[in-house]
Amino acid sequence: MPSFLRLPRRSEKPRFVGLTHVIDKGLPLPELRSQLTAAGEYVDVWKLGFGTAYLDPTVEEKVATLGAAGIRACLGGTLLEVAWAQGRAEECLNWAGESGFSCVEVSNGTCGMPLEAKRRLIATASRNFVAISEVGSKDPAIPVSPASWAEEMTGDLDAGATWVLAEGRESGTVGLYHSDGRVREELADTLAATIGLRWVVFEAPRAPQQAWFVRRFGPGVNLGNVAPGELLTVESLRLGLRADTFGLGQPVLDGVDAGTSAGDDTRVTEKA
Repeated sequence: MPSFLRLPRRSEKPRFVGLTHVIDKGLPLPELRSQLTAAGEYVDVWKLGFGTAYLDPTVEEKVATLGAAGIRACLGGTLLEVAWAQGRAEECLNWAGESGFSCVEVSNGTCGMPLEAKRRLIATASRNFVAISEVGSKDPAIPVSPASWAEEMTGDLDAGATWVLAEGRESGTVGLYHSDGRVREELADTLAATIGLRWVVFEAPRAPQQAWFVRRFGPGVNLGNVAPGELLTVESLRLGLRADTFGLGQPVLDGVDAGTSAGDDTRVTEKA
């Protein structure tokens, strides 16, 4: 990147705050490599969403390609939920390890997994993977309570999760969002205040949602469910290189804190 502009400071990889978390809905391997050539520097976690990893014959190559680029490959939570519902969670985790995944998402928003079972699964997964917990239902009819989300996230972190995802789905219309895509501001502010921006990843698939979080919490906010083709767009938002975040971090550039270094982190270990 050129150096003639004054921009907000960003931490270097491996990042543990200011994460960009991608959702991959079945990207072919050649397209994955093309995206990484263009913007791999700006990606931290790459989730193979839903059950796509189970179906993709190139999954091991994809995971290896991501690892070579310094990106954590994450198994989608829905696949683990299906495995749990069939009594095959252990087999799923074993397969994920054999395939090279370094991260596993643990969720209970699809199959109605009891919270106690979710916590046990987080604890099990965290022995060999970076466990990323997801909180919130995929059902738009389920009421959203900021206090309940914060309580569940706290318990998931205590169970061994490294980060907690705030559910927004790939549509950006449930959980963290109203049906029209507007951010539930009270929920976002509660999670930021009670859990901490270091631990929460806000699923934000839409550009207006991404811009809202960057304006609200700064360039070091963790953003999830970013589409592979929008990586440069998101980094531009973080650095004030789009109209939506113009002037971000200026003129007090030296005061911008992009987050802590890897050496300061207590939750992320060599598994990351």
